[in-house]
Amino acid sequence: MKNKSTRGTLEVICGSMFSGKSEELIRRLKRSEIAKRNVIAFKHSLDNRKSVHDLTSHNGARIRAFAIDDPLKINKSVTNDTEVIGIDEVQFFHSSIISIIMDLVEQGKHVIVSGLDLDFRGVPFGCMPGLLAIADNITKLKAICIKCGKDAHHTQRLVDGKPAKASDPIIVIGAEECYQARCRDCFIIDQIPLTWIAQQKEK
Repeated sequence: MKNKSTRGTLEVICGSMFSGKSEELIRRLKRSEIAKRNVIAFKHSLDNRKSVHDLTSHNGARIRAFAIDDPLKINKSVTNDTEVIGIDEVQFFHSSIISIIMDLVEQGKHVIVSGLDLDFRGVPFGCMPGLLAIADNITKLKAICIKCGKDAHHTQRLVDGKPAKASDPIIVIGAEECYQARCRDCFIIDQIPLTWIAQQKEK
């Protein structure tokens, strides 16, 4: 049996947009670099808002990163010497990334991922529920509701200044021009998707 002490760890940073997820991920990766650990970072190629080759935060922090769309490309870039792996916007990746991350943890890697835990409809986003369930450590960050100033857990998508409909596409890349952080009371959506409701009733 493999010695458990050789296994790595999985940290998940989650929250709404504008809660500081990418900033916190960058901070942890830079601390690892200062500690002379071998660090590599990835981001989903969909997120090209500020830089194609850097992982960036809203406050301007950045670190070099590989922009990829296929989780299998992570394995091709990670070497035996890699110690710390950062993955931003993890919710955009196919659910197969969960098994890839767990393989890395089994190899003794320290994996840190960040992403939205809820989509614009208020529904758990993609692979995030699975990652949160198996994480060693979870950091849930909160933004500030742009409407009332309370803690914000939701990401409000706006279309022409009005709340998007639940039937709209799940992934639309953007920032302040089409998204706001909102608390539960100020968050508006026309309906929780029926497919989500049905899935919960089946469990």
